[in-house]
This record gives sequence, structure tokens and C-alpha cells, in this order.
Amino acid sequence: MLQTIENEFLKISVNDHGAELCSIFDKKNGREVIWQADPTYWKRHAPVLFPNVGRHYQDHYRINGREYSSSQHGFARDSEFTCKEVSKNSITHCLKSSEQTRRNYPFDFELVIRHTIENNKISINWEVSNAGKDTMYFTIGGHPAFNVPVGGIGRKEDYSLFFDGQDSLTYFLLDPSSGTAVTDSIKTLKLSHGTCPVDAHMFDHDALIFDHQIEKAGIALPDGTPYLEVTCPGFTNFGIWSVPGSSFICLEPWMGRCDDFGFTACISQKNDINVLAPEAVFHASYQITIY
Repeated sequence: MLQTIENEFLKISVNDHGAELCSIFDKKNGREVIWQADPTYWKRHAPVLFPNVGRHYQDHYRINGREYSSSQHGFARDSEFTCKEVSKNSITHCLKSSEQTRRNYPFDFELVIRHTIENNKISINWEVSNAGKDTMYFTIGGHPAFNVPVGGIGRKEDYSLFFDGQDSLTYFLLDPSSGTAVTDSIKTLKLSHGTCPVDAHMFDHDALIFDHQIEKAGIALPDGTPYLEVTCPGFTNFGIWSVPGSSFICLEPWMGRCDDFGFTACISQKNDINVLAPEAVFHASYQITIY
């Protein structure tokens, strides 16, 4: 079921399935911002990635000597959330651990996701509670796909990406067989005044993965004016992805990411893993601003 709220600037819809943001309608410019899930290219809109972002090496991970199988991006995106509240400016969903989730993720948890609108901005808030007696490990991320081009304006390659004033960024790619990060081959994304064009071959090798560099990224229209911006202060990782030939670009703020290629140690030793003590609560939020 879709839950919908709106103000004078935006109308948004969030699905109870996956607590997924399915629509941002920009009322000022009369256009849909979120990719509408054409399965020819990608069947999702803006899934929530939990309890893992990306893939574990060989699709399993280890905790205290025991091995668990896992699926790409975790199970939250394919789970039915409970809608706890719909107010004038926010929608709140909740997912709790169950016998089914514990088969592959042996922790008791509660995940609360709140979407809030204020003027031309959407805030996505995550709250993860450890409801068990053991230390809990997880990664969590956003995966919003934005229409590019939007409203029939230009071609995808006429758009550009902009960042927070950097001259360049370093990134790495995914190993195609395992879907894990090849961190020993670092690439450079060169920027001019903090921007770079969307190249037709930018995503030929899947996503671009950035560690500890991006807290703000946006997409600019062909004339150089801002279209939208994602801000994620304090986030450790970021992904930028598209499918060649498609008409969307994903700007993905992550707290943690996929495994490094060949990683087989206990998950507690993974880079950027989130560690949550019993009864503790984790908070993170990011914002999407529509111009």
C-alpha cells in the first residue's frame, strides 16, 4: 500500500513494501523525480539496503565462528513494513526481526524509517535498535534512482554531477564475479569547479564506490542549474550507479558498504561496519533537495 503526503512544493509516496520511496513529484516544475521502475533496466525506485549494503564475499559472512548466507543489499527492501504513522509532513514505517530474518541474520532488531517533507526537501531518517543480548553488526544505505533526463529536458549525457568543491575524487569498482570492491585498483574522477559531465561510458563497469569523501552530491540540468542534491553528513560511503542505456542515475548514501574482494574474516573486522551494543540505538539521516 502507498502512503502519500504533500505540501506546496512536493508530493511524495512511500510503499509499505520495503518502506520504499516510490515518487517525488515536483509540483513547482510539474515533473516526477524518482525513476518509475521500468523492469527493462531496473525494477526498483529507491530501496533501503539493510542489514547489508551490496554483497558479502561469496554471499556469506561470519560471526563468532559461524557462517551465514546473505543476499545482495539485504532483506529489508523485500520485506513488508508496518506503517506506524502518517502525519501532515511525515510517514513512519517499522520492521522487526522475525523467525525468518534470524535464519540469515541472527540478531533481534527494530528498524524504523521516517520520510519527512519540509518545503522542497525530503529527509530520510533511519533508526536501528538492538533488541537482543548480543552485539549487532550491520550496514545500511539508501539507493534512490532519479530520472535523468527529467521532464523531457535533453539527454542523459547533457547532465552533470556536482560535489562539494573538490578538485577530484577517488573511487573503485566492483569485481564482476563477486560484486565486491576491488580496492587495490583506485580510479580518479576528475572535476572542474566541483563538477563532471555524465559520460556515456561512466557506468560500463557497474557502480562507482567512494569511501570517506562525499557528504554532498547532486545532479545539474543541461544548462548547469541544479536539479537535485543529496546531502548525507557523517556518512562513510557513497555509491553512484546507473544502467547503460537507462534514463536514471542513483546517488547512494551509505553507512558501510559491500565487502572488499577476498574478505573472509569475522564481520566485526569489516571496514566501516556499524557496531551496536545490546539496547543501543543507531541514528542516521540523509536529505534530498529538489530545485
